[in-house]
Amino acid sequence: MFDVKPAIAADLDHLTANIADTADVDPDARLTDSVRVEDGARIEAGAVIAGPVLICAGAVIGSGAVIRDHTVIGPGCRIAGGAEITRSLLAGGVLMVHQAFVGDSILGHGVNVGAFCTTTGMRVTGPVTEPATTEITLVLDDERITTGQTKFGAVIGDDVALPAGTVLSPATLIGPGTVIFPRNHVGGVLPRGTRIR
Repeated sequence: MFDVKPAIAADLDHLTANIADTADVDPDARLTDSVRVEDGARIEAGAVIAGPVLICAGAVIGSGAVIRDHTVIGPGCRIAGGAEITRSLLAGGVLMVHQAFVGDSILGHGVNVGAFCTTTGMRVTGPVTEPATTEITLVLDDERITTGQTKFGAVIGDDVALPAGTVLSPATLIGPGTVIFPRNHVGGVLPRGTRIR
């Protein structure tokens, strides 16, 4: 699972810029580097997209949204102004229609990201340095598992809704259909169908 993000980044490094004939890109949107926009996708004025980025068919990127390097926005996703996404894969139908941040993460089909949600991709154990140097690990069944990465946000299964204000710890794994009630912080491994208050 932890090989997915580096594999996507490697593929996107070879992406060529292209805007499909049926895509609607406002002239006041700012696209830099390699950005591919597929059929029926719409990018509104004021959106900023810094490639390599793939915007799949039918996706909508709202005014003021910021999409940064090594990101795939899946088919039919809706990303609103004020949202920021970097180094992430969003599968089809993801809704991020409020101000929120998703970084170094993988979101399944139909995930709904509430207002002011954040995926934290870097573990802070002392002074913050860029690039990050501390490897992200997680504990599963009392065993510490290494990710081989210094930034890793979350893997969120299909049809999960993150309530407003949720902050996810680095390397949070959320199974499909998990129900998360409003709270401030979620971390660890939540199996399929978990209900967490």
